Order: sequence, then C-alpha cells, then structure tokens
Amino acid sequence: MNRVEELAEQLDAAARDAHEVAQIDPEGHLSLQDAYAIQRASIERRLSRGARRVGVKMGFTSRAKMVQMGLSDVIWGRLTDDMLIEEGMAASFARFVHPRAEPEIAFLLKKQLPGHVTAAEALASVEAVAPALEVIDSRYRDFKFTLPEVIADNASSSGIVVGPWTDPREDFSNLGLTMSIDGRVVQVGSTAAILGHPLRSLVAAARLSEAAGEPLQAGWVVMAGGATPAEWVKPGQYVSIEMERLGGAGFHMEH
Repeated sequence: MNRVEELAEQLDAAARDAHEVAQIDPEGHLSLQDAYAIQRASIERRLSRGARRVGVKMGFTSRAKMVQMGLSDVIWGRLTDDMLIEEGMAASFARFVHPRAEPEIAFLLKKQLPGHVTAAEALASVEAVAPALEVIDSRYRDFKFTLPEVIADNASSSGIVVGPWTDPREDFSNLGLTMSIDGRVVQVGSTAAILGHPLRSLVAAARLSEAAGEPLQAGWVVMAGGATPAEWVKPGQYVSIEMERLGGAGFHMEH
C-alpha cells in the first residue's frame, strides 16, 4: 500500500468510527496535490461501502480566512449521502469527534456545470437555493491541522442540513442570517461574506471539480461555504439557521 492509500485508510477509518487521530503531516511536507489525492482515495473507500456521491462543499470562502491561511484559492471537499441530516431531525453525537456547525447557503444543480463558467452561466445551472448548516468535524486531535491535512480530511466536512428550496431568481447576494443554538443567537452574518457573492463559490466549485475530473452533476448539492465562524455543538443542543427571505433549517444533536 502506498503512502496516499495508507493515509486515506487512516482518515477514512477515523471518519467512519468517529475517533481522533494524530496529525498526519505536522511538518507540512505534503503538497496540496497529495492532500487531494488522499481525500479522493478516502472518499472512494466510502463509496465502495455503498455511499453515494451527492455534491461538493467549499471551504475557506471568507477573504479574511484565506489571508490568514496564506491561500490564493478556496478549498473543497466531497459530499456523500451518508452525511445528510434531515432538516428538523436528529444526528447522533456518536457520529462525530468534536463537531462544529456553520451557516451556509446551498445550491441544487439542474444540469451539469463544467469547468470555467461565468456567474451568469453558473446561475443558469441552479435549480434552487436554500439555507443550510454544515457540521464540520476535523478528525485530528485538538482540531489542529495544516492546510494539506485539512484537505486530506475532506475539508473537515461531516454533515449537512438543508432547509426549504427556493427559486434561485430570488436575489441571494446579501441576505442577512443568524445561527442559533437552543434559540439563542450565536452568530450573525450575511451571504455576502461568502466570497462577496455566493455565486463566486459555485463558479470556483465548477472549476475545481472539473480540474479533478469530477465535473459538477445535475442533482448535486453545492455547499457554498461558511457565512460566519463555526460554533462548537454539544450533545442535546438544537442548532438552527434563519436566513432573510429563504427561511430556516435546523437539527438536534442527540446525546
């Protein structure tokens, strides 16, 4: 087994069994190309067990976060159907290591979206938009990782909750939103925090997915990236998002 497969197996097992692992590359020797190869191999293991690919998640979509991480581009991860948490329902805390939640906007695609597209072309491929929550859960001990390590770990993506779908012709460029835990507002933000306009995140998703040989498909969901910082989630809590004009979504974190 080569090094990529070895690390993919380690991270896949950590995600499957919800246990933490030591950093795989604390000295930062892994290239981003290696990191994405590990991510792909890890997700392929999941697919071989019967999971189905359902989309893409975007990460580091805040300009401030990009600068902080020394990045010139966003990162992305792969979504599978075993990550879906039904809106309003419960997720078991046992599924996660140390989960956090962040509010996002989600796109549902009605047709394949290849490579380099304009924002208008990207919008034309969107069936609907929705308020959403992503549960991020780094498998690394103490939530500490380098950039290649987080990419290898599927960009920390672990669960998604999607609210009601709405006509994408509704202007969603700068919608106010709040994220609450047990009814108490913990984050306030706007969809404009996602690269200045969430469509830019979809354009980036199309470009990066095509480059990886996995162009965005009809029926896939694209999670546009966090609109605010993430919040820790504890057993017994109810996490929700309310988004101007688009409505809300939430889930219970079971003990």
